[in-house]
Amino acid sequence: MNETTGRVAEARALLAEADYLRFWASRFLGSLGVQIQSVTMGWEVYSLSRRSLSVGASALNVSLIGLVTFAPLFLLALPAGETADRHDRRRILLTCYGVESLAVATLAAAAFSGRASVVLLLGLAVVFGASRSFFGPANTALGPMLVPRSLLPRAIAFNSLAWQSASIAGPALGGLLIVASPGAAYLSTLALYLAAALNLFAIRRNTAPMVQAGSRLALVREGLAYVWRQKVVFGAISLDLAAVILGGATALLPAFARDVLRIGAPGFGLLRASPAIGATLVGLVLAAAPIRRHAGVIMFCGVAVYGAATVVFGDSNVLWLSSIAMVVLGGADMLSVFVRQTLVQLVTPDAMRGRVGAVSGLFVGASNELGEFESGLAARFLGVVGAAVFGGWGALAVTGLWSWAFPDLRRADRLE
Repeated sequence: MNETTGRVAEARALLAEADYLRFWASRFLGSLGVQIQSVTMGWEVYSLSRRSLSVGASALNVSLIGLVTFAPLFLLALPAGETADRHDRRRILLTCYGVESLAVATLAAAAFSGRASVVLLLGLAVVFGASRSFFGPANTALGPMLVPRSLLPRAIAFNSLAWQSASIAGPALGGLLIVASPGAAYLSTLALYLAAALNLFAIRRNTAPMVQAGSRLALVREGLAYVWRQKVVFGAISLDLAAVILGGATALLPAFARDVLRIGAPGFGLLRASPAIGATLVGLVLAAAPIRRHAGVIMFCGVAVYGAATVVFGDSNVLWLSSIAMVVLGGADMLSVFVRQTLVQLVTPDAMRGRVGAVSGLFVGASNELGEFESGLAARFLGVVGAAVFGGWGALAVTGLWSWAFPDLRRADRLE
């Protein structure tokens, strides 16, 4: 069997896994809802803030969404990982969707009644963050239970495609729905969450992990010790944390769209979707031909390109160049994320996937949410353009430092 025939056979085998397809559909629909909700909340907070605040102060308020969403994750991630390794992972996800549906229904009611406020939006972001603290580890641990180990790298690529394709459609659709009304955007999110939950409910395979002996505290400690001992895993997830904290410019997009590029809500949705376009293109390549060799070097190259693209985006004042920079940024990020996720999943036994996924999710959550806060804080003092450029150069510096500090990660070769 030649390499091309083998890839086709693997893809067909993955598509024959009915429960995995239900999981994939749920992942796509839920991710689409998250993207629409995120775009709408960011735009609403920025618009409400601009009634009385400056551009920089309004951008800082948008970044607070990320900070308050991350706060529950910081407190709950480790217990949530232990929960995912002790209880039925599908039931955990269904419970989370129930909580999130109530939260987004409240957002819709507030938007339609004219009672939306920055305080309310930030308060519901806390609720959403608490739910996602439990959602992340259970979701990470459930996927590998639904496919044979030999198909795991390809499944990870397809999982990333679900997220990234939703990240393309979600912001663009969210931008259009915002023009109609934020309430309509929130109702669309509610429908998507319910559809995602129905697909999870249809999974027939046993999704409960083997019962783990020991106290909750002992299991949490075991997960932390495992991540610390596995330097490749620790290096990979800490690289993502450091690079995205400095380089993340997502929180600045409303300010760039409204006050730098002056392209309005539809243009904002397009700009927000641009990273996902690049990520999806790279994801399609990875789904067809997953990386087999030189994984560590490829991951570091991806992070370096991510930083360089952020610098270009910050310096640009025309839409076409800004969009291209965001496309390149998204593709580079997808490359590094694929390597990181595959490395972590391949070396982690199923009995510990919830806890390791929680630690990884904590790092990723910190990178995304604290990165948005850092960008908003930098914008307060450097301006939105200066904040983006500073973050991009910071990501490049992190790439060089981690390449030196984690030589085993740099030398990581096969993803098999």
